[in-house]
Amino acid sequence: VTLLYAFLHMRHSLKYFDKMRCLRKRSAVSFLGVLVICLLFMNLYIEDGYVLEGDKQLIRETSTHQLNSERYVHTFKDLSNFSGSINISYRYLAGTPLPRKRYLTIGLSSVKRKKGNYLLETIKSIFEQSSYEELKEIAVVVQLADFDSAWCEGMVQDISQKFAHHIIAGRLIVIHVPEEYYPALDGLKRNYNDPEDRVKFRSKQNVDYAFLLNFCANLSYYYVMLEDDVRCSKNFLTAVKKVITSREGSYWVTLEFSKLGYIGKLYHSHDLPRLAHFLLMFYQEMPCDWLLIHFRGLLAQKEVIRFKPSLFQHMGYYSSYKGAENKLKDDDFEEESFDIPDNPPANLHTNMNVFENYEASKAYSSIDEYFWGKAPSTGDFYGIVFEKPIKISKIKVVTGTEDRQNDILHHGALEVGEKIVGSKKGRQCTTYLRLGEFKNGNFEITDVEHKVLFDVNCMRILVTRSQKEWLIIRSISVWTSQTPNQ
Repeated sequence: VTLLYAFLHMRHSLKYFDKMRCLRKRSAVSFLGVLVICLLFMNLYIEDGYVLEGDKQLIRETSTHQLNSERYVHTFKDLSNFSGSINISYRYLAGTPLPRKRYLTIGLSSVKRKKGNYLLETIKSIFEQSSYEELKEIAVVVQLADFDSAWCEGMVQDISQKFAHHIIAGRLIVIHVPEEYYPALDGLKRNYNDPEDRVKFRSKQNVDYAFLLNFCANLSYYYVMLEDDVRCSKNFLTAVKKVITSREGSYWVTLEFSKLGYIGKLYHSHDLPRLAHFLLMFYQEMPCDWLLIHFRGLLAQKEVIRFKPSLFQHMGYYSSYKGAENKLKDDDFEEESFDIPDNPPANLHTNMNVFENYEASKAYSSIDEYFWGKAPSTGDFYGIVFEKPIKISKIKVVTGTEDRQNDILHHGALEVGEKIVGSKKGRQCTTYLRLGEFKNGNFEITDVEHKVLFDVNCMRILVTRSQKEWLIIRSISVWTSQTPNQ
């Protein structure tokens, strides 16, 4: 639309150039202005560059101020395939570039607060709640995003004193982006009737996060964003790895391990450059957690994929914005070590009549979803065919929900099978071993590896008597022991 406008404007200017000699100078200025604008747009969208210094004023006036989040956000996928990094320079305040790629990078951005400071406690929680083996697979990047150099220097000294061995070990880096790389943060659009200082705060935060994401893009395979006032659950990395493994083969953009703000949001690292560009493009439009909803939607993940219990908890009492009170807590958080199932990759199928979109896959995960089938009959089943033979240590199945307590499996059994036959789509086991009956709609068994002498290829929930009530399978959890041949 902008380029078409530029073209029409140029034609209009040229048409009357000879007839209106007195306006020749003004037309030339207009022509050159439009040409500069066109070149700036080509530079922004084609070369993936971030225009700095004198060009920033033109960019703001010709593009950013014309953005409408509802209208333009939907064109992002077509306009860009941003994969290059943003051309800015980072100052290493502590630590050095990582010598090898890690499994997970944890990103924190922090500014000076008027009341309270929780950054050191957050860093401490990350390291204390991780085992020695887990520490080998993580990198923590702290961005000090305040323009107060004295505050930054003081924080670097505190971090370096308290976490010197983590810095030396190469798993903690502290960075800073000089103020000259930031776009102007005054005179921004006041969307949602926010006061000017609030708009400035949230807009700068978007830029802070964009620069942090840009830095972390190649440090690991996955990236999780935390805020600087967060407490972590014990062995959170192991829990995250289990969830990622359970999602193998399925498409996702964002996995959420907390329901609060920009806490515990996990990404593939290869998506970080595009997310960084996205935050910069719309930095003054809305808060970052709202932009993230648009981002995952544009990349075709329409639904939230959030796991419970939450792995991260907000602990700050005072907000970084004006020191206001912030008592938000995640009531799904569990700090102590908890038993998260492995749920190895599998194909799921059922011969029950599925209600609407409550399909079989929704029971086999720790997401807050479930399978819902219409009244099952004797012999109906819910089947799981594992991609590889496994050794199982524990199985737990829960049916029904709090608001539909009668939609449970009233009469059923759980079986495990071996010897797969059939094509890839119609694979099933030839023999099954019954492990037990459901009681009050639930089933749980431990020490399965001592009761089943073969490697398990399949598992199924079998309806042993027809029921008039519908059936909700809320969750199916499988814990594995050592995988064969490992």
